[in-house]
Amino acid sequence: MTNLIDLEELKMLAPAGYHIAVRMGFVFPAEEHNGMPADWVRHYTSRGFMMQDPILRWAYAETGYTRWSALSGHDPFGILDQARGFGLAFGVAISLRDTPADGPAATQQSNRSFASFARLDREFDQSEINRLQDILKARHLALKPPTNLTEAELEALRYARDGMLLKEIAHKLGVSEGAIKQRLKSAKIKLDARNSTHSIAKATQFGLI
Repeated sequence: MTNLIDLEELKMLAPAGYHIAVRMGFVFPAEEHNGMPADWVRHYTSRGFMMQDPILRWAYAETGYTRWSALSGHDPFGILDQARGFGLAFGVAISLRDTPADGPAATQQSNRSFASFARLDREFDQSEINRLQDILKARHLALKPPTNLTEAELEALRYARDGMLLKEIAHKLGVSEGAIKQRLKSAKIKLDARNSTHSIAKATQFGLI
């Protein structure tokens, strides 16, 4: 896997905390890093803030970046004020999605990534924001769904996902078990997966099957 996020660099850039969701799928992101304070995570989760969070609402609707301070007028539940009590005084949210120049996305649900970064002492300066944008974009592109899987490979993955054995898939498609093994192996390589189970999970996450 390339372009792995350097969590130590993130801790330096956002010492109060960070949350990154890369390529949101139907329910979960392809990759997530939550470095927010544990007490804040518990407070946030127990009160069901997700649906009212002005940061998330901005991230799903916009692209680019915004400082948390610019969202204070869109926070009727006072979530940002409560965050200050947990050391999250200043922050920046970043959101991006695929563009036509990036090539076709597998699904509209899996082409957005977003992140939120926090400091206690001051606003993020422009150079820090630029770097954080670069970090998120690099990971977003690294986890881009592959577009080179053949229909035969996807078909084999679909049947494997549904619990069919190799011999059953081979009989269904009228080919040898060796051919099915080769299709699954090729799909695993293209998906940068560890094994067939991981291939199925990634292909499902990307909306390919």
